[in-house]
Amino acid sequence: MNNVRPIRAKRGTNLEGASAHNRRVIVEALRLNGQLSRADLARATALTKQTVSNIVDELERDGLVVSLTAVRSGRGQPSTPYRLVPEGAYAIGLQIDRHVTRSIAVDLVGTVLVRFAASLPQGGPSAGVKTVLDLVEKTRRELAKIATHSEERLVGLGVAMPGPFGIETVDDDPWMMSAWQNFPLLETLAVGTGLDVALQNDAAAAATAEKMIGAANGIDHAICLYLGYGLGAGLILDGDLYRGANGNAGEIGMVLTTRPEGRLSPLEHRTSIASLCKVMDIDPAIDDLYGRITDAVAMMNPRLLEWVEGAAADLRATIQMSETIFDPQTIILCGSLPETLARLLMQSLDPLLPSIAERRDRTFPRLQLGFTDPWAVAVGAAAEPIGRTFDPRFSAILKTRAGFVA
Repeated sequence: MNNVRPIRAKRGTNLEGASAHNRRVIVEALRLNGQLSRADLARATALTKQTVSNIVDELERDGLVVSLTAVRSGRGQPSTPYRLVPEGAYAIGLQIDRHVTRSIAVDLVGTVLVRFAASLPQGGPSAGVKTVLDLVEKTRRELAKIATHSEERLVGLGVAMPGPFGIETVDDDPWMMSAWQNFPLLETLAVGTGLDVALQNDAAAAATAEKMIGAANGIDHAICLYLGYGLGAGLILDGDLYRGANGNAGEIGMVLTTRPEGRLSPLEHRTSIASLCKVMDIDPAIDDLYGRITDAVAMMNPRLLEWVEGAAADLRATIQMSETIFDPQTIILCGSLPETLARLLMQSLDPLLPSIAERRDRTFPRLQLGFTDPWAVAVGAAAEPIGRTFDPRFSAILKTRAGFVA
């Protein structure tokens, strides 16, 4: 019998870890600012000029940055700006939802190069995983036509699907994807594609997209309220996406609220696209769901307006609670919903409830609109391998220990 007590300790780093972190810092600075000289990079990152020069030279050799035409400013020596090379890396993003799967390919700066979608067949993952693998392979083939060296610069496959993960659910619960969550999805995808695979929930993926190329770009503290089939929140805290102990951070749709009749009900049961479809008697699996909702907004459909009023009341309380708990710089409304509906919701949310976020020195609005696009989650899924490879993250500095993945 093994009675050895586990030792509790933080992991350390070493010179290689610090060097890798500095390299990521330079890449992020170029991504956020577009182009910078070596002197600019040294000032912005507090690294020595020699360290910056060594890293820039290394990145240039690796095909990740390129020098531009020298610029003369004042009487000093001309400076040479550098920028990221979009073709320096590529990633695939995969969204698996209840009725559809989407695959997308992006370059190092997040430009979408290829995208495909397919309906998922009945029968759960045993039938649907072939559709998923075929879609990823189709995306890779198309990407290779556009970028002939894409395969050797493909950094991974990011996967996003609705959570929460690892909880006990009944198999026929329409709000969960328990069959897919209990299926060895990551292992199957890794074997089938030969790529490094990572999973996140759809709200976290939407926040990743906002962080890389959207409204949260350059913001260290933001809450991304994701309104899709369900309701969730992506938490960007101190520049990093916070996932929680089990990858379920931000599952606000599971928050229990009291209905008028007195019973408890999860928030997303009345504030989500699925709840809107139920109110309007629309099948959420139809191909033209966005078109149907957009038409209903244009006609100011009474049932849609009633849903908007209730959803706005729920979201006002959610925003006030999120501001109180997390103290973000801004809250971003995003999701897989038509932009016309998102803008109607934004109008209905005004005025927001009083909170600690009401400050005279605010730089960003308390609430702003982010991506409202059916492809937003897939974009965020593709951005995850790029971020995992190049963004400065605390976990990337630490030495790996047995049984632990950073």
